Amino acid sequence: MTAIPCLTHQRLEQLLAAFPQRRIALIGDLFLDRYLELLDVHELSIETGLEAFQVASIRNAPGALGTVMNNLAALGVGWLIPVTVIGDDGHGYDLRRSLNAMPVDDTYLLSDPERMTPTYTKPLRPVGAGVWTELNRLDVRTRAPLSPATCERLRASLRQAWAECEGMIVMDQVAEPGCGVVNDEIRAELMELAAADPGKLLIADSRGCLHRFERGALKGNRAEIVRADAALAGAAPPSPAEDPSDDDLSAALERFRALGRSVFCTDGERGIHVVTGLASDGSNEPIRLAPGRRVDGPVDIVGAGDTVTAALTAALLSGADPLEAAALANLAASISVQKLGETGVATPAELRESWIPVEPTISNLSQK
Repeated sequence: MTAIPCLTHQRLEQLLAAFPQRRIALIGDLFLDRYLELLDVHELSIETGLEAFQVASIRNAPGALGTVMNNLAALGVGWLIPVTVIGDDGHGYDLRRSLNAMPVDDTYLLSDPERMTPTYTKPLRPVGAGVWTELNRLDVRTRAPLSPATCERLRASLRQAWAECEGMIVMDQVAEPGCGVVNDEIRAELMELAAADPGKLLIADSRGCLHRFERGALKGNRAEIVRADAALAGAAPPSPAEDPSDDDLSAALERFRALGRSVFCTDGERGIHVVTGLASDGSNEPIRLAPGRRVDGPVDIVGAGDTVTAALTAALLSGADPLEAAALANLAASISVQKLGETGVATPAELRESWIPVEPTISNLSQK
């Protein structure tokens, strides 16, 4: 008997054809990535005697939540609804301009004059023809909670965006507790909305708080999934620098499976472990693995997780089953990581060109 691949070419075409009809909301911190390309000259400041870097050009791009938006736009998704807060400043102006190339409804892109627009400024010094090295990054962001008034505006915007969208992505990436857009009040609001409308897709991607999303699908890497499981169990989480063992990851996925949760766990070249919760008859589905695609040559994995989040969401909302969505996400990530020196994306044309049939397997991390 011929094995059925995770994603057939026919299904890929059907899903890609549906992407332009999708209307996806996103909530999280929207950053401006500001690249300063320096001249290869060395000038000293008369006042300080220190080197004064000479900027030849400036490139702006949306980052953090904006990276997921870039990926969704590249996939051909028809409409994006970001829900976030930025500053009423020059960086905010540049950030809004950088969104113009995407199909964005900025109704819920709120400005707060008391906050700085989150900005990563990255000086780039030339080291060869078309080759740059990044110097010390300059980070600009407000390391304080949202004001009560702004938080209430954000909650109201969240409720309205939820009513308008087909599904929502939560990007909870700020490490300092309470200082990002996805704070305790917003998480509580999200859980209320998801409880009242369980048929609407909510997919949460969080570096440190996945365990606080009691509803919706969870997407994370090995370490994030194991930390979430430890937090739910009241156990000490592993060190952020520690790569969890396969046994720890297997146990974490099994516990999420027993809870009936939907989980997408990225595992590098292995692929994505898919926990689908309960089957239609009430039984627990086995944990499956959508195998990753081998990539030869140099890769840049920065932003690959965001590519996965975007592709998963677009595919699920277009009718893909979880395994098909994971296979499409793997394919998209295999394309984006080959784009060196940039936060890569994958286009429909690239997905069509790169497609090969990949057979699913049972996820067995204990198998040596």
